[in-house]
Amino acid sequence: MATHFEAIIVGSGIGGLSFALNLAQRGHSVAIVTKKTSSESNTNWAQGGIACVTDKTDDFQSHVKDTLTAGDGLCDLDAVRHIIESGPERVAELIAWGVEFENGTDGRPDLGREGGHSKRRILHARDMTGRAIESALLRAIARSPKVVMLEHHLAIDLITRAKLGACPIGAAEDRVLGLHVLNTKAGRVETISADAVVLATGGTGQVYQFTTNPGIATGDGIAMAYRAGAEVRDMEMVQFHPTALKAPDGSRALISEAVRGEGAILRDVSLRAFMKDFHPLGDLAPRDIVARAIDSVMKRDGAPHVLLDATQVAKGHFAERFPHIHATCLKAGFDLTKEPAPVVPAAHYLCGGVATDLRGQTSLPGLFAVGEVACTGLHGANRLASNSLLEAVVLAHDGAAAAHDEIIAKRGEAMPLPAWIDGSAGDPDERVVLTHNWDELRRTMWDYVGIVRSTKRLQRARTRIGTLSDEVREYYWNFRVEPRLLELRNLIQVAELIIDCALQRRESRGLHFTLDYPAKLAEARHTSVRRPQGRP
Repeated sequence: MATHFEAIIVGSGIGGLSFALNLAQRGHSVAIVTKKTSSESNTNWAQGGIACVTDKTDDFQSHVKDTLTAGDGLCDLDAVRHIIESGPERVAELIAWGVEFENGTDGRPDLGREGGHSKRRILHARDMTGRAIESALLRAIARSPKVVMLEHHLAIDLITRAKLGACPIGAAEDRVLGLHVLNTKAGRVETISADAVVLATGGTGQVYQFTTNPGIATGDGIAMAYRAGAEVRDMEMVQFHPTALKAPDGSRALISEAVRGEGAILRDVSLRAFMKDFHPLGDLAPRDIVARAIDSVMKRDGAPHVLLDATQVAKGHFAERFPHIHATCLKAGFDLTKEPAPVVPAAHYLCGGVATDLRGQTSLPGLFAVGEVACTGLHGANRLASNSLLEAVVLAHDGAAAAHDEIIAKRGEAMPLPAWIDGSAGDPDERVVLTHNWDELRRTMWDYVGIVRSTKRLQRARTRIGTLSDEVREYYWNFRVEPRLLELRNLIQVAELIIDCALQRRESRGLHFTLDYPAKLAEARHTSVRRPQGRP
């Protein structure tokens, strides 16, 4: 028999946790499903901060203009205005929940600046803002008797009326009823029903060989939403962060854009500063421009990296302003207070995702999405730095109001849901298949669907990933599910969606640059993918 909650939230980052708190305050029972521990999320890794107009020298119009400029014509103006103008209230709500941002000696917020911003407007907790927000929200969740945290529970798939055979996928009467989750500690699949399901699963960084994202960023929510019939949009818009530390062991660690906001300079291997060659804002140009500039310089020089020179940052107070980054670089053998460090771009943030309105509602009734998993129209073709945390908290607040209405309307209508059936599936006999396909997928995406693309590369990637998809589908139906299999299944689905959207866009705009269509079309249009209507 299925366990029932009024709302299930999949993911425990800023979007999921604040959505849960807002629903709990309205008296609803909420389960948060998170595949690792509650603190493991993309939010926890966010260094820079949250962009919000809080200073009298700044204004909403300026923040809107900066966002639209970065978004390269693909932003939704209503979404941009609404999210930015809602910012101060939502930041005040975060502070009420216990988040502590840095203040200057005058007691006012110590505002940072990042690429693409015309003003200092980044609220931060040194260089560990995400961790500060995550910790405060988890403390607030722990005080709420209405919220149950289900750690080590990995969502497998949404349960819909179509999946139960009550209607075709995409039919008007289809809706979400709950989900199946793998309890990874107990090794069993559980069924949970709900009046509303919220996807807050973060991004897709692990689809690439090199990423700043944690290992949990496997695109679970986007893959589940697509399989259930929800619209997915603009998946080709993958942001590559310009400055990931290239450590001697081959790993990549994020060096926040805020470091350049405080005066760090990008140099080529001959120590020449080069960003003024590419954009009037130099080192503070939008991320897509900086990432392509670094890629161009590396190819020009045949170099494995460029250099980030932070020796003059904050007048010698680098270690105080960026303690986490400083410690990370020291551990890798680089003292940024004394020498430049090697940096390269790495996959960082997905600007596309599950299409939603400004209340977080997807095209599938009963299903909501918030945070990086969602495509609201705020980011357009390129995310402006530190707008993501702002978007998550605003949509969580507004989405909770919409989910409240959904819960009230559907109260008492819960359908009995079937238990998961393993059938004749046995335990996996050759896990090497998963490891090999995982590595091949990520290398293929990095080599053919990276910073610079072409139609031939995209088609080659689609062919290779199609083969992987067939192999993993067979594996999925023949063996009992396990986390690595489920995550690989989701990553392959996400890869296919990224490629499909990239092939749709016959222009270069924002984060999508293709050698075959280097010009920009006169009219910006969204790319969109939706599972064909019919039976599951």
